[in-house]
Amino acid sequence: MVQLKGWARNLLLIAGGVFLIFLLWYFSAIVTYILISAVMSFLGRPLVRWLSMIRYKKFRIPKGVAALLTLFAMWFLLITFFRFIIPLLLKELETLSEIDLEAFFNSIEEPLFRLMQISGNEPLLVEDRSFYDVMVDQLTSKIDVSQLSNVFVVVAGTVGDLFIGFFAVSFITFFFLKERSMLREGILLIVPTNLEEKVSNILDSISYLLRRYFVGLILQICMVMLLDTIGLNLIGLSFNHAVIIGFICGLFNVIPYLGPWMGAILGLLIGAALNIHADFMSHTLPLLGLMTAVFLTVQIIDNVLFQPLIYSSSVKAHPLEIFLVILAAGSLAGILGMFLAIPAYTIARVIAKEFFVNMKLVRKLTESLDARSDPDIE
Repeated sequence: MVQLKGWARNLLLIAGGVFLIFLLWYFSAIVTYILISAVMSFLGRPLVRWLSMIRYKKFRIPKGVAALLTLFAMWFLLITFFRFIIPLLLKELETLSEIDLEAFFNSIEEPLFRLMQISGNEPLLVEDRSFYDVMVDQLTSKIDVSQLSNVFVVVAGTVGDLFIGFFAVSFITFFFLKERSMLREGILLIVPTNLEEKVSNILDSISYLLRRYFVGLILQICMVMLLDTIGLNLIGLSFNHAVIIGFICGLFNVIPYLGPWMGAILGLLIGAALNIHADFMSHTLPLLGLMTAVFLTVQIIDNVLFQPLIYSSSVKAHPLEIFLVILAAGSLAGILGMFLAIPAYTIARVIAKEFFVNMKLVRKLTESLDARSDPDIE
């Protein structure tokens, strides 16, 4: 057998790495389906294990049936949630579509100019032009009207992709749930024999930590949505408006640090638009102040209670460490990078703990990672 040494071996490794990256990019849709299925299998495996343990005399639920029931349960919960949210969202969009945008912009023109004057910035006034006209010009300059004819084609293609994605994710998830070691064995097949034990330990730790993270993340989203909805309803918003704004804030909360502010700003804009016909200074402004208080209160609860449990406890990393990683990921890859920062950093720490344990920096960063075995991996 030919042994490659020195520069030839390094060149081959680099070429192999580049080729692997190319394959991941070229088959990015399939890779996405596999990753989504892996996350769903992380969340569903405890239920599969529990169903498989149910016995009645000599009868025991087969793993295939348990996996199928778990998959149905997950899709049922997801579909039920969206069947509740989508009608409310459509009703909200219908309400917002009836708003006179010109009246809305004109209503905030005077308070906005007054705020700019207080802050020391003189507003740029254009003769015979309203604030609404200026905003319309700014928006239309950013929109390429020639591309609007392609909207139907894009929507049709998106619907088709969603159906394909739904089937692919369901199919892959079923087998990940049914054959719990399938993904593990598939990865070990491409690993050299002398590294199998280390890679096996890595997969155990990653599965354990990421499951805790994703379960915690889902609970965090639900709690933020619930608290925002209750708070907004208590200060006077209707249930429909409170649910939709809470839903938006919960979704944006997935993006660490930046997301809650984006959700709050969007919620305040919706709140202002819904009260377009009310007096801004006596009604709308106090309402926006109360909404801001709700968002800040929920954010404090999230930062003090939810995030330490999810980001620190679940992935076993220091809050400052997590903050710096998220900032770096945001600088490199924007919002998507911030969303993927925690899972990617968790995987990197686990790998570093196995392969670079002799490095002092690695030992310090990974000392909180306990050797835990995932009970769902055989």
